[in-house]
Amino acid sequence: MQVKLLNPQPGHFEIEPETLWAQIVSVVNRAVIDAQLKPCDITNFGLSTQRCTFLTWNHETQEYYHNFITWKDLRANTLVDQWNAGAAIKALNIFSYVLYLITRSKRFLAASVLKMMNGQVTLRLLHELENNTRLREALKQKDARVELLDSWILYKLRSGNGARPNVDHISDITSATATGLFDPFTLSWSPLMKMLFGIDSSLLPKVVDNGYKDFGQIHPRSLGPDWTNSVISINASASDQTAALWGSHCFERGDVKITLGTGAFLNLTTGSDCHASLMGMYPLVAWQFRDAQECARTIYCIEGASNDMGSVIEWAKQCGLFTNPMETAAIAESVPDTKGVYFIPAFSGLGAPINDQKAASGFIGITPSTTRAHLVRAILESIVFRVVQLCETVEKESKYTLKALRVDGGVSRNNFVCQLLADATGICVERASTIESSVLGASYMVGYNIGLWNSFHDLRKLRKIDRVFEPRVEYYSSIKEHIMNWMKATQRFRNWY
Repeated sequence: MQVKLLNPQPGHFEIEPETLWAQIVSVVNRAVIDAQLKPCDITNFGLSTQRCTFLTWNHETQEYYHNFITWKDLRANTLVDQWNAGAAIKALNIFSYVLYLITRSKRFLAASVLKMMNGQVTLRLLHELENNTRLREALKQKDARVELLDSWILYKLRSGNGARPNVDHISDITSATATGLFDPFTLSWSPLMKMLFGIDSSLLPKVVDNGYKDFGQIHPRSLGPDWTNSVISINASASDQTAALWGSHCFERGDVKITLGTGAFLNLTTGSDCHASLMGMYPLVAWQFRDAQECARTIYCIEGASNDMGSVIEWAKQCGLFTNPMETAAIAESVPDTKGVYFIPAFSGLGAPINDQKAASGFIGITPSTTRAHLVRAILESIVFRVVQLCETVEKESKYTLKALRVDGGVSRNNFVCQLLADATGICVERASTIESSVLGASYMVGYNIGLWNSFHDLRKLRKIDRVFEPRVEYYSSIKEHIMNWMKATQRFRNWY
């Protein structure tokens, strides 16, 4: 079931919370029916959620101060520009670099290249704090709190979809770490929130690990009348990209998965090392568990993102270039090349390693002989070329040699995209039988937490490959030349806005 996005103004992308909750309940109930089970057959529950989507509300009165503001929302564009050009961030960068030279701490190295981004919660939340009168009044009365998507769903599940002040305000660490408000090096909400932005950490959830022992149970009233007699423990909560890492079995240092969905997200597992990037890759907590002595074991990853992937394909569909995205591979393969046409996929700017949030999208090189097939092929190629950039960047920064690219998500169904990715990187591309790795990974995490599987080795036995796309070496040099020309084309679209 597709979540309905609201677009009240250009660049604003929202979700009405109670509509979303009704959809969540509907999906859970439909899944049970499709599995030919009854609610009483379910004993354990895991959660995988979108990151960096948030709302503010009074959880006791159930009053929302605004809709969910999604990760693709651009309402804070002006604030992002102001802060990145302002004295505070520049001073922080310089001061942090001096501290890095003295201490050689990766934490300060990361802060020395800190830039604000729309995808983070920070400035979108600050925008609401500055412009939402109802929210400001609620803050004065200490009635408001910030919910990430996972913390809100956990509250609704545990409270019975009603006001229960005794249900604690919690978010799992992998959702918190992506917000821009959380310091992965200290594993806590960053003090910079208060110092720079005036955002008090008391508004935010308590951060817990992915197997938190006090997740508790789903309230009998949460999912409808058929669940009244069910006793269901919540055993895991993780962000969608962490769950996809698990679903793709990326448990070892150097393992990499690429989710090809609404956006493209490359995550490389770095083990116990929290990597500080100078090229726009983002250090994140991949997952965290506690042992019997309550000692936390934290595993990290680095992430690079191309925010326009499935959204570009959906746009092209709306423009009439095709009627079904599944047609695009055949359309692209119907011509030998793009005949000099290039597309720049930058509806949300261009991320690492270009890092230009003011870049524009568009075609270049169109001639009277350009056909629909050339345009479609240029779009698919541009998607792959952005992923190739992420692969090259993560190899350069991490010093790992990527041995296989494990792909998941809806766009991974496209054979043209997968084969071109293999040819352009020279690396095998593995597509699993189940491309919805986030769902699969959440299930694995539940089983791991309750002892159904005792090790990652047990989980690896479950991996099933649908197809491996081997790189065709004879195409490598010509594709690299093609990518170089595409990079020249991106220069025409940079710093447009």
